[in-house]
Amino acid sequence: MLHRTLSGVPLENHYSHDASRAAEPPPGEFPYTRGIHPTMYRGKLWTMRQFSGFATPEETNQRYRYLLAQGQTGLSVAFDLPTLMGYDAGHPLALGEVGKCGVSISSLADMETLFDGIPLGQVSVSMTINSPAAMIWAMYLVVAEKQGVAWTELNGTLQNDILKEYIAEKEFIYPPRPSMRLVTDTIEFATRHTPRYNPISISGYHIREAGSTAAQELAFTLRDGIEYADWAIERGLGIDEFAPRLSFFFNSHSDFFEEIAKFRAARRIWARLMRERYGARDERSLRLRFHAQTAGCSLTWQQPYNNLIRTTTQALAAVLGGCQSLHTNSLDEAYALPSEQAVTLALRTQQIMAHETGVAEVADPLGGSYLVESLTDQLEAQALDYIRRIDSMGGVIPAIERGFPQSEIAQASYRYQQEVERGERLVVGVNAFTQSGDAPIDLLHIDQAAEAAQVAKLRQLITKRSQTAVDRALAALDHAAAHNLNMMPALLDCVRAYTTLGEMCDTLRQRFGTWVEQPVL
Repeated sequence: MLHRTLSGVPLENHYSHDASRAAEPPPGEFPYTRGIHPTMYRGKLWTMRQFSGFATPEETNQRYRYLLAQGQTGLSVAFDLPTLMGYDAGHPLALGEVGKCGVSISSLADMETLFDGIPLGQVSVSMTINSPAAMIWAMYLVVAEKQGVAWTELNGTLQNDILKEYIAEKEFIYPPRPSMRLVTDTIEFATRHTPRYNPISISGYHIREAGSTAAQELAFTLRDGIEYADWAIERGLGIDEFAPRLSFFFNSHSDFFEEIAKFRAARRIWARLMRERYGARDERSLRLRFHAQTAGCSLTWQQPYNNLIRTTTQALAAVLGGCQSLHTNSLDEAYALPSEQAVTLALRTQQIMAHETGVAEVADPLGGSYLVESLTDQLEAQALDYIRRIDSMGGVIPAIERGFPQSEIAQASYRYQQEVERGERLVVGVNAFTQSGDAPIDLLHIDQAAEAAQVAKLRQLITKRSQTAVDRALAALDHAAAHNLNMMPALLDCVRAYTTLGEMCDTLRQRFGTWVEQPVL
């Protein structure tokens, strides 16, 4: 059997005290290896934020109300594939995909329905959207307006991480540079208008889901963060103006101690980067805040109840690693979007962990572990080596254009699959302890009627709105795009006129073009 972590770090038989290694400062002190707050969860538990969205806005709204009633403390919106790609429900390319992997949102009217009866001034809302993130965020801001909620009161996170789309998830629309301009527009706008809302969640989660190692996830995520900081500074923002609102999103995978070490290394690297590379002085700029989600790619359709145990141990690693918010995957996600029963069990996993196990009572309880400290150092060294290599290429975009991170992830994924197929890494129920005849489980089925309902509502909206106002707003958006103006004000006016998501995205498709990835072998 292998005696290496999932990242390939060799494991000794045991670990002993290293007298040459200085002890880490306590939690709440630079470089925050042990946590960003002195008391961590004694002061405030992590936000329990279950990722959810399916079918129509009406159905997803019902699920949100249910989850909040069950004790969930934040919402996290999952959008369907047409929305993620900037297409309306009625577009030919949306056929068969409307509402299937998330909620369908084509206009402000859909967003109003999605948050009907949910007070945006009181509920933290995260939205997993990237290429059309600026358009979707504009809809959210206008819904808040209509609810009478000041933008300064809004709390939550927009994912808005386009670089990891080119690296891993592949839900991009425009070429990298105009896409980065859109992201920078949202960071600039948020800095001026939404001081409590995070305009970006720099996401290693999808990098890990694509097959990367923990070290690669750590490196590529933090180097993406550097890239966003560079673009914001070039825009004219000071590092301490925007860096406190940068947030991160990591995968919590199955290699328990390596994952804890990864989270600790992430905080240490980011704090030093902010201070040494950018001269940040605001302590909030130095503190890496992150959401974690348990590893969807680790879940199996074989023996699906085993996924409860996987999720529990992964969630425990995230908490011991000091996450600020957490999503626990449901046992049925290798089959379908979560059923109500499955998502309730996933939420209960967090609640039991928070209130019955004692893990929230002590900050960084594994700090000082010989193994964890050694792994933290080794992951930091591997990540910094990757960061230096990307720096030498001229940054993330040149690295993407030459296929560097994509190739590294593909090779890591292939190595892991070979290890599983050779039986060197055991996956319970897949290549070890297998059985036949698993009992069927209840699944959530998305009725095809959801698509028909969304298309009908969209057609009705188009007949009722003012086409003159829409045309005027789209012309202003194109003008802003052509003259290097911040596009957020124009997008807000488009949304207020009930311009559709597809119409806004198509206007920028015509201006910026689209991106076709070149395969890398």
